[in-house]
Amino acid sequence: MPAIPPSYVDIAADIAARIKAGEYEPGTKLPSYTQLANLYSVSFSTAARAVALLRDRGIVVGAPGRGVYVQERNADKP
Repeated sequence: MPAIPPSYVDIAADIAARIKAGEYEPGTKLPSYTQLANLYSVSFSTAARAVALLRDRGIVVGAPGRGVYVQERNADKP
């Protein structure tokens, strides 16, 4: 029986944990939606929803035509 693929919430939590652990540093470009879909064995839309959740939480920022990047640390926040 194949494993159940992770939900977009699970994927967002994993990416956030990787950012917190320093795997993706501030200003680092995240893998593309297609690469994330392949990495997590999910559909393109599930990967896109995970990134959208991270964007809504202010963890990443999108740069149209250039990709999605880890949010730079704000000097006002520790």
